[in-house]
Amino acid sequence: MKIIVIGAGVVGLATAWRLSLAGHEVTVVDSAASAGAGTSFANGAQLSYSYVAPLADPSVWGQLPKLLTDPDSPVQFRPGADLFQYRWLLQFLAACNQRQAHATIDRLGMIADLSKHILHDSEELRTADFCWTRTGKLVVYSSEKSFASARQHAEYQAQGGVDKRAVGREECLAIEPALASIGHRIVGGLFSPGDEAGDALMLCREFERLLSQAERPATFLYDTTVTRLVREKGVLRGLDTSRGHLEADLYVLAAGVQARALGRTAGLDLPIYPIKGYSLSVPVAAPAAAPTVSITDAMRKVVLARLGETLRIAGAADLVGENLSIDTRRVGKLLADARSDFPDAADWSNPVLWSGLRPATPTGQPMIGESGVERLLLNVGHGALGFTLALGSAELLAREI
Repeated sequence: MKIIVIGAGVVGLATAWRLSLAGHEVTVVDSAASAGAGTSFANGAQLSYSYVAPLADPSVWGQLPKLLTDPDSPVQFRPGADLFQYRWLLQFLAACNQRQAHATIDRLGMIADLSKHILHDSEELRTADFCWTRTGKLVVYSSEKSFASARQHAEYQAQGGVDKRAVGREECLAIEPALASIGHRIVGGLFSPGDEAGDALMLCREFERLLSQAERPATFLYDTTVTRLVREKGVLRGLDTSRGHLEADLYVLAAGVQARALGRTAGLDLPIYPIKGYSLSVPVAAPAAAPTVSITDAMRKVVLARLGETLRIAGAADLVGENLSIDTRRVGKLLADARSDFPDAADWSNPVLWSGLRPATPTGQPMIGESGVERLLLNVGHGALGFTLALGSAELLAREI
């Protein structure tokens, strides 16, 4: 079949690669000038197969006053005039219960495990150049209460075979000696030896290379804005774009936060809200002082990943609409915390700053498969886990096709 994939982020390109392997003729369309220019560009870099707990968790209720009022909270909410923002928030709060959280963890865990197996089983991807490391992930906690709650999640996941174990302070420091600088405030951690890291932007470019060299090379239409999904009598007939009208046998909407606006042109009401995050990338100055294991600081709500000679630090979850401006106060705190915690690890004098929009559903579960419009499939709503879930989501979509 001739298939058009809308979106050239890591999810869209993973989908295009998988469909190309199945023998389809693939065209990738994106409004950006190159692959991975959106949310995939400088994300947290962690392949968190074992850490798929959604934002919608029962613990949100107890944290809500602080999340809404503390200017240093990792979550910021700025009320706007968009009624959808409030509707999404109400749906999010409704999902903050144990039953829904467990259902989401089960589904995301399945997709993450599928992603991991596909990466490990593909010689093309194993030999791709994207700073892939397999050093595990360690989440460190600074309060006994939060550590106890995290252990409960880990015990639930362990029932399904997830390799994640609770470790004490000394074992945390043995697993990652670079944590010695914050060892005084660590009470324990959760270690997942099977988790990994990599550069999502570089993987996007590797997908592009593999698609260009395929037996049926893919077509890439960059700088091409899709303005309308042309729906007639319940069937998607084509795409109106800045380069004219495009038609195919099948269409896949994998456009991240842009999917909601595009879906509305075909009568769809996709519950996707942009959750803004920030990252900074700095050159490693002292390899022994920089973490090699992927680290998540549960207190600061910050992730760190080593990408070759670069240290990537990412965090924050701001509900401020589709606003990509760099909030200097937010990024300044991210930089100050990282510099305070790992003073000798990197050259902090000239960090590369970035902001991105995570396409989030209220429950945290992505929408993969039928859209309700004939010939239009969805692969959207992966939130902060797009990099982790991309290959598994592509596989599920390909099976459905």
